[in-house]
Amino acid sequence: MNFRLQIFKQDANDDSLARRFRFAVVDLDKSGSFPSNFVCMLPAQVSGGGGLHSIFLQVFGDESLEQARALLTEALDAEVDPEVKAEVERRLKLLEPKPVSQSECGSCGKLFQARRVRGFKQRFCPECLKKKFGSRE
Repeated sequence: MNFRLQIFKQDANDDSLARRFRFAVVDLDKSGSFPSNFVCMLPAQVSGGGGLHSIFLQVFGDESLEQARALLTEALDAEVDPEVKAEVERRLKLLEPKPVSQSECGSCGKLFQARRVRGFKQRFCPECLKKKFGSRE
């Protein structure tokens, strides 16, 4: 199968200058015209965890992330419109995994993965937290 992206620009309904972009995945082996070779829409975020929530994940399965990245990089090379190029680059950034944020312990200085509890930052690693406040749990 020969998959490509067909990118559509839509103006917003309100008075703002914003535009929406729709990314349709088409199979060029089926036909040359758009409506008959439509496969599915490319979602803004492709996450393989959990169940299959979008048609794109159902069609491409386990290799959906690699397929989305390949389709977007191919579209980036072929596109000439700067607005569409910026949107493709933004979607490529969304596919990159987020780095794990680590905090430094206020007591021992060790790096640990902090978790937020009710909007407050955790300033101590779990070991120092048990040493200081172990009896309060």
